[in-house]
Amino acid sequence: MDSVIEGSSAQTVGLQSGDKILKVNGRNIYYKANLDEILEQSNGEELEVVIERNGQEQTLHFSPMEEQYNYTGIAVSTAGDSGTTIAAIYPNSPAAQQGLETNDVIVAVDGVEVEGDAQKLVEQINQTLAEEMIFTIERNGETLEIPITPEVQSNYYMGVYLKLAENNFGNNIYYAFWETGEFAFSIVDNLKLLFTGNVSIDQMMGPVGIGEVVAETNGLADFVYILALVSISLGFTNLLPFPPLDGGKIVILLIEAIRRKPMKQETEMTIQMIGFMALIGLAVIVTYNDVLRVF
Repeated sequence: MDSVIEGSSAQTVGLQSGDKILKVNGRNIYYKANLDEILEQSNGEELEVVIERNGQEQTLHFSPMEEQYNYTGIAVSTAGDSGTTIAAIYPNSPAAQQGLETNDVIVAVDGVEVEGDAQKLVEQINQTLAEEMIFTIERNGETLEIPITPEVQSNYYMGVYLKLAENNFGNNIYYAFWETGEFAFSIVDNLKLLFTGNVSIDQMMGPVGIGEVVAETNGLADFVYILALVSISLGFTNLLPFPPLDGGKIVILLIEAIRRKPMKQETEMTIQMIGFMALIGLAVIVTYNDVLRVF
């Protein structure tokens, strides 16, 4: 840790600058995302933290601090000057229930102009918890006023500032390994959300959307990072057990191994064709949505 926030729970229980967090509730902490995930799932309940101080391990107990915020279910675009253009609406959210749509442009909240300024939009939404607010939006050249009452949700934090790791080869390999694994598992989580209806197809992004994101990158490092994410996504997705992906072929081979005889060629071709048509249909829908977002 780099420092401890004055008056925080972390300071109260005795955490100090220079302490190294090893475990929280028995789970190893390899990098910041592990800690953030545990805090998010804690619901403010007491945590057991194992730290290393001066070469010795110590165990501390503390309850994370809570920060409440208004949840509307709106995700805005970060491309160019379209900072208040709605890129996605989460299903069953207050915004979805009141009829906001993707590509709506949020002009004002409670009469305060926020168009093009995502930070100002967030600040205006969080000014007062759980109170109805009026969103002024532009949709297809028409100005609408839509009332939304946000849900109050909570973030939890320790009250410490973590020290940045040294920028060297060993640390780069270490954090790249864990972040790659984290990103791969997030793909599975997102697929679960898609099939359970918590994420809609409208929020998926295809080649056109990816091209827009790449065009907005700042510098070589961001460009390479986006390419790495795309490569990991393609590699992991290709292993999903769905024909005609490689993962689907692996499933067919496993079935043949269990049955101890090959599948009929006509049957396999039919399965592959059905899967191929499903993927083409999904690609058309995603590309269509990408084009609408861009233009």
